[in-house]
Order: sequence, then C-alpha cells, then structure tokens
Amino acid sequence: MASPSLIADAATGKSAAPVRGRSRRADQRPGQRARERRRNLWIYAFLLPTFVLYGMYTLYPMVASYWYSLVEWNGFTADQEFVGVANYEKVFADPQFWNSVKVTLIFMLIVAPLRVFGAFALAILLNSPKLPFTGFFRTVYFIPVVTTTAIVGVVMRFIFDPASGPIAGVLDLFGAGPVDLLGSSDTALMTAGVVYVWKFFGITLIYWLAALQTIPRDLYEAARIDGAGPLGVFRYITLPMLIPFLLIISVLTIEDCFHAFDLMQTMTAGGPFYSTEIVEIYIYRFAFAASIPQLGHASAAAVLFGLLVLVVVLMQAWATVASRRWGNRS
Repeated sequence: MASPSLIADAATGKSAAPVRGRSRRADQRPGQRARERRRNLWIYAFLLPTFVLYGMYTLYPMVASYWYSLVEWNGFTADQEFVGVANYEKVFADPQFWNSVKVTLIFMLIVAPLRVFGAFALAILLNSPKLPFTGFFRTVYFIPVVTTTAIVGVVMRFIFDPASGPIAGVLDLFGAGPVDLLGSSDTALMTAGVVYVWKFFGITLIYWLAALQTIPRDLYEAARIDGAGPLGVFRYITLPMLIPFLLIISVLTIEDCFHAFDLMQTMTAGGPFYSTEIVEIYIYRFAFAASIPQLGHASAAAVLFGLLVLVVVLMQAWATVASRRWGNRS
C-alpha cells in the first residue's frame, strides 16, 4: 500500500524525488537525447575529413613504408619484387648513409645546446619585471617561427651569396673578401645551423618562459627578505625549480633537430660534397631526386631513421617521468 505522503504528492501534482544515483542519461527527455545525438553527429562529421586526410597522408605512408622497405620498386610500374632484408643490407653497407647519420648528429650537437641554453639565458632576462618592452621583444623573437621554413631557406641563399649578398658586402668592407659560407664544406653545416637556431629560437624561448611562470613569486620575495641577492635567488630558487623543465625542453629540442629537411634542402640541398646531407635528404635523394627512384632503399633508410627518432621519443617519456618525480620530491 502506498504511503500517505506519496498519495498526497500524487493528489497535489508533486512528483517524487529522483532516486539517488540515477544516471543523468536516464533523467533526460527523449528530445534532449535526440538533440545530443544530432550534435555528436555534427561533431563527427566535421572531424571526419581530418581523420580521412590523416589516415591517407600520415598513417598509410608510415605503414606502407615498412612494406616498401622489403621490396624492390621504382614507383613507376606495378611490379614489386620481394627482396626481404636486402634493402637494409644495402643501407648498412652504404657509407653515404652513415655520413648522413654523422651529419645529422653533428647538426644536432651544434643546434640543440645553442637553442636550449641561449633561449634559457634570454628567457631569464625577458622574465624580469624591471625590463621594459618585454612583450615587444617576445614577439620579435617569435616572428621567425611563424615564417615558412622553405621561404627562409631561399632568402638565406641570397643573403649568403658570395657575389651579391649583403653578408659578402659587409665582409668586403672589413677587407675579408667574398666568402662562400654555403659553398664550403667547412662552413656550410655551421652556417645552416645558425640559421636554424634563429628560425626556431622562439619556440624554445616560449618553453622557458612558460617554465619560469610556474615559479611562485612568493619564493622570490621571501628570498629577498632574507637578504639573498640576484645570484643567490638564481642559484637556490630559479635553477632547482627549472631542472625538471630542462630535461623535457632538451629532449623536445633534440627531437626537433632531426626534422630540418625543408631548411637544409632549400639552403644547400645536402651539398657541398654531402657535407650537409642529413638523413632526411639522403632518403629524399633515393626516393625522389634519382633518375630511377629506389623506393625500397629509401624506405629502409626511413625505417632506420624512424627507429633513431623512436629512441629520442623514449628519452622524452623518461624525461617526463623523471621531471614529475623530481617535482614531487622537491
């Protein structure tokens, strides 16, 4: 038998309170559920082109490259001869491949420290509240990042032109004479590295500025009250708080240094005498620049290069875990 309270509620038109723990979807009206389904369908409809294009131009080439590395194929005919690991054996036996690996590592060793520590020093200055026009300087350093890398490479070829470039004109004023910085195997890689640092310096700078914003201002004020000077504040507060970020930013920068194809291709195309041929240009040369493309050879080199990048990605994951442990410990 129903209780008197329930009978009274039914008589007065009051509904009983919903059962505690009842799902939200069960409380929705059919019209609300229909509107939610239509909204979700529109969301999936707008995301569908992204998924299709990502699958066609990213996922499929990645998966197909593993198959192509096991076959001999020039890309023009439908005939694909399965050769197993023969392409990998050719890549390992090719001294130019190991030269490209060496050039890539040297390029990384030149670029990564300049970006990480140079951006760190500049971020310390720009983070100072006493420095005027900090927003202007941050914008100026970030403008090269948003410019097209291929266009930057073409422009830099004119700038470093030994006959009519402005760099040659400045050197001529000091009596140094025309110097072909991009045409000499001794200076081409270093010159391209300096341009690369200038182009992507703003990204690393933003990383460090974001890291500096995580340090509470109360720590700085307490240190100044205790009589700590600028060097003491930097040594005992800023540096210990930024060590976890140093690991992550360093690994991110190292990984980014492996992707300099567009800048290097437009500036030097791997020359002179393969002195600036990074692994990406080596792959491009066999896959697209050769008169008879060797897609199997290029795919095998790409797979090996992907394994090298995978090692850096694993380092990034380790750095993330280590930084979290350091932050919890501090």
